[in-house]
Amino acid sequence: MALLDDARAWVAQDPDPVTRAELDALIARVSAGDTASLADLTQRFSGRLQFGTAGLRGELGAGPMRMNRVLVAQAAAGLATYLLGREPSPSVVIGYDGRHNSSVFARDSAAILTGAGVAATLLPRPLPTPVLAFAVRELRMSAGIMVTASHNPGRDNGYKVYLGGGDGGSQIVPPADGDIEAEITQAAAVAFSDRRTSNDYSLAPESVVQAYVARTAALASVIQRPESQHLRHVYTAMHGVGRETATAVFAAAGFSAPILVAAQADPDPDFPTVAFPNPEEPGAMDLAFATAQDADADLVIANDPDADRVAVGIPTASGWVRLSGNEIGWLLGWRAARTHTSGTLACSLVSSPALREIARVAGLDFVETLTGFKWISRVPGLIYGYEEALGYLVDPDKVRDKDGISAAVAVLSLFCELRAAGTTLEQHLDEFALTFGAFDSSQISIRVADLADISRAMAKLRAEPPTSIGGVAVASIEDFLTGVDGFPPNDILRIHTVDGGRIIVRPSGTEPKLKCYLDASSADGTATERRAAAAVSVARLEAGMRQLLE
Repeated sequence: MALLDDARAWVAQDPDPVTRAELDALIARVSAGDTASLADLTQRFSGRLQFGTAGLRGELGAGPMRMNRVLVAQAAAGLATYLLGREPSPSVVIGYDGRHNSSVFARDSAAILTGAGVAATLLPRPLPTPVLAFAVRELRMSAGIMVTASHNPGRDNGYKVYLGGGDGGSQIVPPADGDIEAEITQAAAVAFSDRRTSNDYSLAPESVVQAYVARTAALASVIQRPESQHLRHVYTAMHGVGRETATAVFAAAGFSAPILVAAQADPDPDFPTVAFPNPEEPGAMDLAFATAQDADADLVIANDPDADRVAVGIPTASGWVRLSGNEIGWLLGWRAARTHTSGTLACSLVSSPALREIARVAGLDFVETLTGFKWISRVPGLIYGYEEALGYLVDPDKVRDKDGISAAVAVLSLFCELRAAGTTLEQHLDEFALTFGAFDSSQISIRVADLADISRAMAKLRAEPPTSIGGVAVASIEDFLTGVDGFPPNDILRIHTVDGGRIIVRPSGTEPKLKCYLDASSADGTATERRAAAAVSVARLEAGMRQLLE
């Protein structure tokens, strides 16, 4: 059987005793006639994890459809060839988080890159993704690799690539992803044991981390003010690598030491206290809110496991609540607009239209991009960018990616500024609604067992475009497959209703889901009335879209 031959060949080159034993056992069960094992083995060898604009990401395990040392070695070798084709003496800095095998994948990559003639530098220990993104620019590297699966489940790992030089330290975009994937495919023909390696790679000095801490702390506007010293904020690293760097930044910025969520403070690749290590997920911030309640805290700050995202919780009359990604995005965008007289605000097209309104009122430029910070970070003249999935870029000169620690400093600074003025974040949201209008958002995610269901749903919407949604007439529909506003062709539909509502429908880029983003606004009445009206409009759109899609 060709499948078993492929599996045995993979075992023969696998340097990892864990995945080697896993695949040996699977081969034995298949040979004994176990049908479930045959299905498992077939899936593992049905292709290979594709290197896209998010790099690699997948479940740990043996075989080309899993994250493992063989696959990572092929990726490193392919990247080396790509970089050597761009310049004669390329350099790469490599970072890694606290997930299973992250340090192994990072060291394998460093050894393979060095063996191929690329100068490789390894960060000194597990560190947040923003530190790696910073190091690409700070050390003037040709590229950067971050071994992380961000907020994916504990069984996953991943491999992000940043490019220096003219790319400025941003994540890869087409055509670079396709070019690297082509080189990886070629590299896959060489067995792991036949690949030239070298341990003559460098270890980055601690000064790189210190420079990140100093630069991020300098973003604070409240150094040594009483408001910052008396702030009671809870911090959780969500079992990730953020605590050490974040607390160093908070201290250097003059903020009081955070109250830690002890059970989540240190890296733990099994994420024992959360079902899914993403602050957006229901229940993920429960321990942080309980800690805040016990400590009578002012604020909760939560990073995801690689600290490139941040979530914020505030106390309200009905208990602790997490601000939405869009709400944080508005508030930080408004803060950026107040401190700049020129420049560009940017967000992904599925984020709230509120940032466009902020830019209009402030006389700043505005750009809407495809989803992902690989696009936002490349916007010319960028002074601030965000995406609704808790990603914020508040210092584009320092990093060209979302940065949950820098964003946390901006949130803490805003909180202290408001406290000094005698107001709160909750009241500031009211002021926002009165200044720019109230905006509300929601999202529908429909998981499918068959990916063809997503294509069929998108095809039906195109063939039978709705004339009304939730009882509200449709004003226009934009099909990104045919080109919209200079965007490259994408499987996206954007629907506008006559009352100013907006619906965006697209397949998920990372999961078997059809996603629908709903937005509405209101500029009539008090802040409370505006928010209520916007919420009613979104609820109506959501009900209408669920009826259409489900």
